[in-house]
Amino acid sequence: MITVLLVDDEPMVCAHLRTILGAADDVEVVGEAHDGAAGVEAVVRYRPHVVLMDLRMPGVDGLAAIERVAALRSPPVVVALTTFDADEYVVRALRAGAAGFLLKSTPPEDLVKLVRVAADGHTVLSAAATTRLLGTAGARADGRARTRDLLGGLTGRETEVLGCLGEGLSNAQIAGRLHLSEATVKGHVSRLLDKLGCANRTQAGLLARDAGLR
Repeated sequence: MITVLLVDDEPMVCAHLRTILGAADDVEVVGEAHDGAAGVEAVVRYRPHVVLMDLRMPGVDGLAAIERVAALRSPPVVVALTTFDADEYVVRALRAGAAGFLLKSTPPEDLVKLVRVAADGHTVLSAAATTRLLGTAGARADGRARTRDLLGGLTGRETEVLGCLGEGLSNAQIAGRLHLSEATVKGHVSRLLDKLGCANRTQAGLLARDAGLR
């Protein structure tokens, strides 16, 4: 059973999401909160697998809440809820530790599928959205040297895989490009995430762009 926590300042949005997710046999909405501070408290209380977090809320907003959740021991997967798909605020959320984002206009038939994807540890971003977001997220030149120093601990193959993550490629696409098995790619991704201290492949992709990898 995939447990989900809803965090949105609009109760009607939570009610809508609860209705859709509640219809799935393998998903349970365990709680909801209506501001970021209460959302973090609810994460500690319910220990959900997935958190759907609105980004714009009064008081403690979703971005600050994502940062606090990411700092917890064994944090859940956090997926940002947003109205706009190419927003600098979304990029900041991904840097803070969100595993991806969902548009509030996501069709009901897709919502449960995407929650399952998130629970399995995969990034919740369409290929088009990944390319668009990563393409606007490069660091300034004065930050690239610091980022490249961080990448110095990677092997040559891990650096190649990281560059592919910077393009928003899936494991299958990386395997095809580098002539590797998907299992091998998965291993490289896991190790480079650990070395870089990244919470997920989206953060690693942003780091690749920061370093100027293409």
